[in-house]
Amino acid sequence: MSDDGVLLETARLTLRRFTMDDVGRLVELDADREVMRFLSNGEPTPAGTIRHEVLPRLLGQYGRRPGLGRWATLDRFTDEFLGWLALDPSDDGAEAELGYRLRRSAWGHGLATEGARALVRHAFETVGVRRVWAQTMAVNDRSRAVLARAGLRWVRTFHLTFDDPIPGTEHGEVEYELRREEWPGLRQEWDAALRAR
Repeated sequence: MSDDGVLLETARLTLRRFTMDDVGRLVELDADREVMRFLSNGEPTPAGTIRHEVLPRLLGQYGRRPGLGRWATLDRFTDEFLGWLALDPSDDGAEAELGYRLRRSAWGHGLATEGARALVRHAFETVGVRRVWAQTMAVNDRSRAVLARAGLRWVRTFHLTFDDPIPGTEHGEVEYELRREEWPGLRQEWDAALRAR
């Protein structure tokens, strides 16, 4: 972790710690109905919730589980805020939940995959977790594609009961994972693909 809060950089992205100055950026991100479609049926997260609940919780994670948490994701060259990528820690820090939420303008350019792959590598090689996992709605094809490109594999489909289900809930939720013992083979595959370019 650098002194300016940067966790890592990829070819096109900078992932850094959030600060309380990011409230407006997160409010704007969560105000986009399409961004929130599979999370809240398009309903925005209230600014007060972000200011008083979401950001304080995220900031508190950094000290408890170094190298894990949720990271503001910026265009590496313009510093434009694109959204966030996450390795949310389990209670014991031995597992991390991969997540991402990007502005619509960042969709379709491979940025979620680029960031997710960098975080998967970081999770196993720097933090040393035993498992990276993620869940999404079964009907969220874009998110599922990112998980697959990030090296996670489908492990189950399951159904939850919601008081106010959103469209697609009836198809269930899916869980993907990558375990530590699987990482060396995937790393070799990625590194070989980079050398072949």
